[in-house]
Amino acid sequence: MEKAIDLRSEDLRKLFGENDKYLEKIEDELSVSLINRNGALKILGDDENVNKAASLIKQIINSTEGSKDLEEQKVDYAIELSKENKEESLSILDKDTICHTVNGRPIKPKTLGQKAYVDAMKKDMVVFGIGPAGTGKTYLAMALAITAFKNNEVNKIILTRPAIEAGEKLGFLPGDLQSKVDPYLRPLYDALYQIMGAEGFQKNMEKGLIEVAPLAYMRGRTLDDAYIILDEAQNTTPAQMKMFLTRIGFGSKVVITGDSSQKDLPKDVKSGLDVAVKILKNIDGISVCNLTSKDVVRHPLVQKIVKAYEKYEEKNQEHKNRRNN
Repeated sequence: MEKAIDLRSEDLRKLFGENDKYLEKIEDELSVSLINRNGALKILGDDENVNKAASLIKQIINSTEGSKDLEEQKVDYAIELSKENKEESLSILDKDTICHTVNGRPIKPKTLGQKAYVDAMKKDMVVFGIGPAGTGKTYLAMALAITAFKNNEVNKIILTRPAIEAGEKLGFLPGDLQSKVDPYLRPLYDALYQIMGAEGFQKNMEKGLIEVAPLAYMRGRTLDDAYIILDEAQNTTPAQMKMFLTRIGFGSKVVITGDSSQKDLPKDVKSGLDVAVKILKNIDGISVCNLTSKDVVRHPLVQKIVKAYEKYEEKNQEHKNRRNN
């Protein structure tokens, strides 16, 4: 079967990608041949594959309207959706811009999992965002927190995480207390700088309207009218998590993010994140969003690494279960 799609030269450039890498991906993954003939893109192959490729290409082009370039992540994700006959879902994602970075880049959910996570944060008072690295758990929460702050929906942003080394002993760090905790909080600062800008962040930090602090600082406080993000929550103990959740005051929003597969707690200590999700998942006003390797939006290689580890851990679990039985 052969089908032709008329495309503007600008759309063809985006669709082909650098050195035709996107074109080759679509050809390989959907088993079709794509040929450019004077602005018409010819698709050749089996009937089903040709129709699927035509639908996929139209969805990709529609979703890049107004954008200069096409991101590799979008192509990869569009192909995944096409295999599940969900390529039309791509248009849903582009309608939901949360805010813009200081450089003017729009921040929006890039996968259906991220879209569900963003919708939950808009709707519920407490949201658990659980998933592997690169799924945008913290970044999207930060974008929504800054948007709520700018819209005067909250008076303060509080960002916190437990001060536990990622499998390393950092020893006695030099400097004052802030200098000692900064290495643990650096990823939070990075996201704030990108979205709010260094100057805007510093001004609000000096006024006490943005607070970045270790989890231990939350004890004994009640947090009203604040947007609170607890990052790396898999490294909390059940007692710490209970302490944190009981700090929530009126007019506050809470997002708790973590990756249950990357705990740095001692082996005999349960994760406060795991315990909290079991206890609270059926309470109204609390959402639990599970993101997966499909929602990874970093370099495509990161997605492959996450998938490889998931397979490895599944095999280990199966082996343990067989041994225990």
